[in-house]
Amino acid sequence: MTVEVKYVVIREGEEKMSFTSKKDADAYDKMLDMADVLGSWLGTAPVELDDAAREGMALWLAERKDILSAILKSGQLPAAAETDAETESTGTDAVDITTAAKRVKAA
Repeated sequence: MTVEVKYVVIREGEEKMSFTSKKDADAYDKMLDMADVLGSWLGTAPVELDDAAREGMALWLAERKDILSAILKSGQLPAAAETDAETESTGTDAVDITTAAKRVKAA
């Protein structure tokens, strides 16, 4: 018999994602918290977004928090090579989370 430990992120009674590592689960949960805050903030924008668009935009921004932070600090887009490398490498939480989640779902 095989024993497998899974860390499950549950929001409002719904299972969002399973992970094999607590660190990845915590990072994903933190990213979802950030997406909730960003979604609320986007709701106050002068541009009307439907709920699905606002939720999608908030999640997209939360997944790319490092790039967003760099833009806010410098007032410029990071170099194209940096943003491409960041989204393709496993150096960011968002990429690590996605990769880990795919591994768990595949198992």
